Amino acid sequence: MITKEMIYQKTPQQITALLYEAGLKQFEEAAACLKKGKYAEANGAMQKINDITERLGAGLNYEAGIIADQLDHIYNFIADMVIQANIHKDAQRLADAQQLFQTIADAWNEALKHAPSKPAVRKQNAYEQNIFVEEQPENTFETGK
Repeated sequence: MITKEMIYQKTPQQITALLYEAGLKQFEEAAACLKKGKYAEANGAMQKINDITERLGAGLNYEAGIIADQLDHIYNFIADMVIQANIHKDAQRLADAQQLFQTIADAWNEALKHAPSKPAVRKQNAYEQNIFVEEQPENTFETGK
């Protein structure tokens, strides 16, 4: 399990790599469940895939240029493919979405190998800006603003 402390020690690029890894695990889970006819479990895994692609899209830096727009379109395309695979219980469509997701993940991980290893100053993302943590004597819980 990954803790908040571990996440805060990662660069945004490393967090993106973790999201790709989690997405690929969910693709494998969804495919295995579809093959076994476990449609409720496959549905859950495919919903997680779409949550991950949504988070990847939310983390795009549009100031980086046209690549951010293109990645946004690809993430939306993958999400649409996963939705259609889920509706129709279509293992081939899911496999096609997984192949595209894998290609992007591989490219990201290859670029990460050549990136500077020094962590950048981390800014709060949109999600973190809308969440604050209240600490209680015994418990810690998150609430919205």
